Amino acid sequence: MSSSSLASLVSSNRFGTYFGVSQELFDTVWSNLANPEINSIAYISMEIGADPDVFHPIKDFLETENILQDPNPQLNAYVQKYRFNERKIPNYSGGLGVLAGDTLKSFADLHLPVLAISLLYREGYFSQIVDSKVGQIDHATYWKPGATPTLFPLHTPGAPGKPLTIDIPFYNGLQHPIVVQAQVWMKIELSDARDYFVPEFLLDYSLPEAPNWVKESAQQLYNAKSTIIKANQRRMLGSAILPLVDALGLTPHTLHLNEQHGVTVTLHMIVRELQKQYGENFGELMTDADILAAAQKVAQQIVYTIHTPVKAGHDRFSRDLYSSISHKAFERILNLVAHDDDIAHEYNFTAMAMRLNRAINSVSRLHRDVTRKQFPAFAPKIKAITNGVHHLTWISAQRKACFDRSPSLTNWRQDPSCFTSLIPAQEQKLSQELHQAWQADNQALVDYINIMLRRHREQMVETWIDPPNFLSSLPEQQWLEPGVFTLGFARRFSTYKRADLIFDDMGRLADILLKNNWPVNFVFAGKAHPADEPGKSVLKLILDNQEELYRRSQGLGKLIFIPGYDMHIAKLMVAGVHAWLNSPKRPLEASGTSGMKAAMNGVPNISIMDGWWVEGYHNGLTGWKFGYEGPVDEADLSEDPESLLYAEDSSAFYELLPQILDIFYNKQQDFMTRALENLRLNIPIFNTHRMAAEYVNQYAVSLSPELQSSIERFRKLYQSEESRL
Repeated sequence: MSSSSLASLVSSNRFGTYFGVSQELFDTVWSNLANPEINSIAYISMEIGADPDVFHPIKDFLETENILQDPNPQLNAYVQKYRFNERKIPNYSGGLGVLAGDTLKSFADLHLPVLAISLLYREGYFSQIVDSKVGQIDHATYWKPGATPTLFPLHTPGAPGKPLTIDIPFYNGLQHPIVVQAQVWMKIELSDARDYFVPEFLLDYSLPEAPNWVKESAQQLYNAKSTIIKANQRRMLGSAILPLVDALGLTPHTLHLNEQHGVTVTLHMIVRELQKQYGENFGELMTDADILAAAQKVAQQIVYTIHTPVKAGHDRFSRDLYSSISHKAFERILNLVAHDDDIAHEYNFTAMAMRLNRAINSVSRLHRDVTRKQFPAFAPKIKAITNGVHHLTWISAQRKACFDRSPSLTNWRQDPSCFTSLIPAQEQKLSQELHQAWQADNQALVDYINIMLRRHREQMVETWIDPPNFLSSLPEQQWLEPGVFTLGFARRFSTYKRADLIFDDMGRLADILLKNNWPVNFVFAGKAHPADEPGKSVLKLILDNQEELYRRSQGLGKLIFIPGYDMHIAKLMVAGVHAWLNSPKRPLEASGTSGMKAAMNGVPNISIMDGWWVEGYHNGLTGWKFGYEGPVDEADLSEDPESLLYAEDSSAFYELLPQILDIFYNKQQDFMTRALENLRLNIPIFNTHRMAAEYVNQYAVSLSPELQSSIERFRKLYQSEESRL
């Protein structure tokens, strides 16, 4: 490929120069977002996970075209950056952020007029070291935004070397604002076909001149050292949205709050409405009726997705605390729109988001019913839009090659609905090739784990860290082997997710393996929030169970913990395991997107009937269920240890496990049929293309007839709100 052709991937505007999209495409996207006649959308999320090490259209293009370097120094710098530089953007903690990234990728694939806004954290979420004796050790993550592919610093117009900063007002109990600056970065979320993109704007408050309270709050995602830091992070997101779009000249009509973290933007929107009415003296002249009328008008611009029924996921702040970081006008507004009906001295930001919107959606049908139970005053507005995942990100390279060769799956990359045409009984060749791809992915996971075990053993000599895996102390001949039934579990370590559930009766579990001489690899990964001591205790229990399981099962049961869980490890696991485990207390798992990622690869789930699995189980065609299955109306939403149903649900798992292992080891065709049924039944439903199509209805966005037809096709695949549980 010539330099002139590669140069076609360079574009610019008054805010900077970018690589990966043509000038024509850049101008089209930007002009649509700046056109007040187009109902564009601003997607607001505290975290966005879209590491370019798991989805990388430009790197793929460079490799396909065999572009190793370029004589033009500027172009060569881009080539080397995209081919070799560190490819992690550690600004996500788990499912919420990864869902946001997947959603933006589908918005790009579907050519929707969307921009995204989040924060840039110089220390990311946190990096995890795991010590067998201590458990999780968390430390800061240091990364280089400027060296990261797909991420670009914006510049001040007319001053190319000067980073673009925006002024953001914070009141801190004063009548007049303290102005704080944030640097603006732009990440390009490129479509798989490289024919559209979504700009994602990240606000970097970690500037040398920033006040200490800003620096402390800006460094790390979900910093929980104090309540004031937590509150500051939320308002640093919400307060910056209007200054950002104003500075860039963008005109979103709809703001989509991906959780309530950025809901304080509505305070600034309400103030703008009141200023139009009363001018700068609005604080003295406004009445409660004026505030509520302005709030109603603002609400018509807001769409809100709620992600959790767990109490800790709902932000509450004391009124006294908020008065110290707000001003009188905001307090009056908050008193009317953020009051907590249960706790009079607190503001409830989830309730505030519930009040200020034109549409609310949960993330699964079951979660809809739980949310209606939690917030009965808003029940009529709460609808279900079941989550999905970006199929082009999470299907492994081996599986992708398999699907590319299948005549039944023409155009599957652009249209995941094509999997509905599969007839498993007639897909012998696809079944064989899928099995071969699965073997290769299992081998890749086993190789990764065994290399990790060796590295941990060497580190034991070099550092003070005790290896987090018992197997590191054994001869390498006793490590993992491919082809052994491998059960995967990876998610945030929180008590209600019950990561240790299946080890509740170790003797019974070991006896199942011994009775039939069934080897099983149990592969676990995940992080506990640094402030979640009970979650850390659950993680430590996994480490403590390793040797006992191995000894009791006479080496048949091998329990592995992979530290440093991220999107790269997640992709290895969801493709490399033979089944995916999900064991939350029902109904506290709102969705559970990791299980969807496994299903995208044909991997069956073994799950409590919670979250998405209620919709993805398909009467047992795609996997297995176990445990409590009671009605939502009678559900206990407590996370109290005494209410977590360990004995009951673990017993149900032990009853089920022999059936699964018998199918895997003795009835391989039955096992592969479940894999094909996952392709047929779950890929068309649980992808973010379908989810985005459902969101389009809430956005009320006008699309071209051709694009509207495409969106409608995806929406008709599955309508989350259609039926009740």
